[in-house]
Amino acid sequence: MEDIVERAARDLMNSKYAIALTGAGMSTESGIPDFRGPDGLWTKHPELEFQAYRMYDEFKVNPKAYWEERLNPEGWIWSFFEGLKKGVKPNPGHYALAELEQMGILKCVITQNVDELHQEAGNRNVIEYHGGLSKFRCDSCGRRFHRDKIDLERLKREDKLPPYCDCGGAIKDDGVFFGEPIPGDVLQNSQQEAWGCDLMLICGTSAVVYPFASLPELARTRRSGRQTTRDLDLYAIQHVPSTVIIEVNAEPTPLTKSGISDYIIQGKTGEILPRIVQEVRRLRGLR
Repeated sequence: MEDIVERAARDLMNSKYAIALTGAGMSTESGIPDFRGPDGLWTKHPELEFQAYRMYDEFKVNPKAYWEERLNPEGWIWSFFEGLKKGVKPNPGHYALAELEQMGILKCVITQNVDELHQEAGNRNVIEYHGGLSKFRCDSCGRRFHRDKIDLERLKREDKLPPYCDCGGAIKDDGVFFGEPIPGDVLQNSQQEAWGCDLMLICGTSAVVYPFASLPELARTRRSGRQTTRDLDLYAIQHVPSTVIIEVNAEPTPLTKSGISDYIIQGKTGEILPRIVQEVRRLRGLR
């Protein structure tokens, strides 16, 4: 284990543009239940999974009814959005990624998680692939609003739900529902990060949910060289190193089995990532 942790630390130190992809495995280590695991929300309450799959279609048809249910303290949607982060804090894995960013090694975190624990831990450049809890988003133009800017309870009392954007579109939670496309800016920025990185650290994701799971595949297609014009008749090839893809996951994933990742360090992200950071610090001569 120590050899592979040192290898990861050296790969990170040798990178010029490293990014991290994170999934539910990091959140569960902070006490947030997943959906399909042994103690997952849908494992215990399969009827809620059916409702979740219908939620976006129902919002499109009747956004007022969605918000009335969303603001009902007895409903499961309210419990999910309002109770998800109650008493939850970042774990050592979150703080390790934040420290890698502070060191100047990690340039971006792209996360499937909506809990905003990366930001709370200290990461500044975070792309929330499936949205975030503290924001709302217009379903028409994509404009985002911090939740403090919209008084939902007042709108409910005055029978003015749903909230509307200046463009006239209905506003929803920023979380990406089943059947809802990934917002265009998020999709584009994530693809640019995956294409431009020379190291991708994949942490706590099963890599089966698309299009998020396509980002490592995109990074793997990074060109080994590109042609640049020197003058009228001559050209030079500028070689670009291939992307190093490292998994930190409890179990092998399709990325492991297909050879998309270079290697996997098996275990909990909250245990392995701090060890990698500690090794980076050691190699840098830091305490």
